[in-house]
Amino acid sequence: MYNKEEIIRQLGEFGITNFSDVYYNYNNPKLLKAALSRGEGELSVHGPLVVRTGHHTGRSPNDKFIVDEPSSTEHIWWGDVNRPISTKNYEKLFSKVSAYVQRKELFVTDVFAGWNKNYRIPVRIISESAWSSLFANHLFVTPTSEELNSFTPEYTILHMPKLHANPNTDGTNSDVFVVVNFGEKTVLIGGTEYAGEIKKSVFTIMNYTLPRKGVMSMHCSANIGEKGDSAVLFGLSGTGKTTLSADPKRMLIGDDEHGWSDDGIFNIEGGCYAKVINLSEKAEPQIYSTTRQFGTILENVVMDPETSVLDLDDNRYTENTRAAYPLTAIANVKEGGVGGHPENIIMLTADAFGVLPPISKLTREQAMYHFLSGYTAKVAGTEKGVTEPKATFSTCFGAPFMALNPSVYADLLGEKITKHGAKCWLINTGWTGGPYGKGHRMEIAYTRAMLNAALDGTLDEVETKEDPIFGLHVPVEVPGVPSKVLDPSNTWESREDYDTMAKKLAEMFNKNFRQFENSADESIRNAGPNV
Repeated sequence: MYNKEEIIRQLGEFGITNFSDVYYNYNNPKLLKAALSRGEGELSVHGPLVVRTGHHTGRSPNDKFIVDEPSSTEHIWWGDVNRPISTKNYEKLFSKVSAYVQRKELFVTDVFAGWNKNYRIPVRIISESAWSSLFANHLFVTPTSEELNSFTPEYTILHMPKLHANPNTDGTNSDVFVVVNFGEKTVLIGGTEYAGEIKKSVFTIMNYTLPRKGVMSMHCSANIGEKGDSAVLFGLSGTGKTTLSADPKRMLIGDDEHGWSDDGIFNIEGGCYAKVINLSEKAEPQIYSTTRQFGTILENVVMDPETSVLDLDDNRYTENTRAAYPLTAIANVKEGGVGGHPENIIMLTADAFGVLPPISKLTREQAMYHFLSGYTAKVAGTEKGVTEPKATFSTCFGAPFMALNPSVYADLLGEKITKHGAKCWLINTGWTGGPYGKGHRMEIAYTRAMLNAALDGTLDEVETKEDPIFGLHVPVEVPGVPSKVLDPSNTWESREDYDTMAKKLAEMFNKNFRQFENSADESIRNAGPNV
């Protein structure tokens, strides 16, 4: 492990000088103690560190930029997701960060992104915040003492949440900035204390780097069964990705970000960042237990000021309350963070229109179609102005973090499905019996029964029926699930109302997919709804 003088020298070469002190690779107890002594958070009665992130309780997608520089510009999927910022404005922000850190205490944390040693990336995180450094220790792969002796960061993240940009002079949209420079291999973060910006910046780096090495980067959870059968579960926030992957009968590989190489799948992270609003011990016992463990970080969770007791149901600060904890906090975890090639690929959607089947078997082309579509739905009340279900399409189930053209990721998916024979499924964890407001959310017991039947091979030989609108292959029976539930049209009071709503959603799918007309093969374009 480097000594303090060596770290000061390395930081100086990087352009970070005149800080008052530096704390290099503090272990978790030291970081927790520092966070408390600096007033960055409070301990709850059971031991987690409870922190507030101020005005920003989620990511700031409009404030994320990629530097438009020669080495990467031709590879970037420029547009609403990946906004360019000039090298000149990047240099202004870097100078602002360099000036800001003078006479400040800095925490330097070295971690790896990725458990597969052939593809992992060494990342150095320099922060003014002790609890953010603890977050980094929880979320990423911690190097061994031997690895730290020769640790050389490939990417460096400068995380200064209390430093604000000036949009009039810095080329930003607001006082928040998240700027990725693939040429300099740096990330600048400021103006927001939401720790998820660190996590997703690293994921953006991996989404740029891995596919160019032939490795598919995936916004998914993954687990492995007793027979060594791996499965990945794609899904946007609120679809059940974290919940469904935490299965006592299967070992968790990871809950959010993975790579798929010629060796199999591997977790990019070393921890979990789970939503905990309305979390219950009965429904999600493994995740719930982490909110009672010493050292877990709880973001924006309400705590009684007198008793220090948590209230996981209170959303006064945000619906996006979070728990950050290492994978070791969960009992049923696959050691080493790797698994074989997945036998099953699950795509999760929360259809608030109530018309998609609760489970469907997908062809390779349908899997690529739905992967590129990345559909889920927001419900009334989740955002200002949303008064009815709103379709959301996030390509590759993670558009905000995909630096390359979506076709790059989709082609890799198609190649790996063909090469390894993975079975593909679409599972709707959303509404049945009608749309949001009239129907009800699919019972999690039914969803688990359907997922288990897909994973254990029960559905391999079950007869399927083609959905007339969406073209999906729907099993006619699943153990533990009423047959009526499997056909969503049978759960509605009015078949006419169902058809109207289904055609409405199908048209949304088709409209969204027009953006891929020139990049997707005809067989994939034809794998969508039949309207």
